[in-house]
Amino acid sequence: MAKDLFHEAVKKALEKDGWEITDDPLILGELGASVRIDLGAEKLLVASKGKTKIAVEIKSFLGNSVVNDFNSALGQYLGYLKLLRVKESDRLLYLAVPVDIQEHIFKIEYYKVMINDYKLKIVIYDPVNEVIVKWIN
Repeated sequence: MAKDLFHEAVKKALEKDGWEITDDPLILGELGASVRIDLGAEKLLVASKGKTKIAVEIKSFLGNSVVNDFNSALGQYLGYLKLLRVKESDRLLYLAVPVDIQEHIFKIEYYKVMINDYKLKIVIYDPVNEVIVKWIN
């Protein structure tokens, strides 16, 4: 599956799960910088469900190295989290991870330590069936 399909797959999966997409992409302009998060297939989605608001950083993990992809995603996640705390502190940030990668990263101690230490919120998605598989808080 090509990278450009994951964005729409996650968007459809969130809508199936009852979320309303409110911003695609979310534009953050705080801390003296105007940041427009526009990552092609890996855009930041924003959704709401009832009173809960989330932002979702979508990752495909299709690079040559899962470690490099994870570290890059972690860096983006932490940067976006800081900006969200300034601009929209009521919005929760999630990292969207494909189901096949989730099965890999939750078996390796390095990833488990990083996820726990940085308290990453993760949403597992199935890009083929366009469904949310699991929410990890």
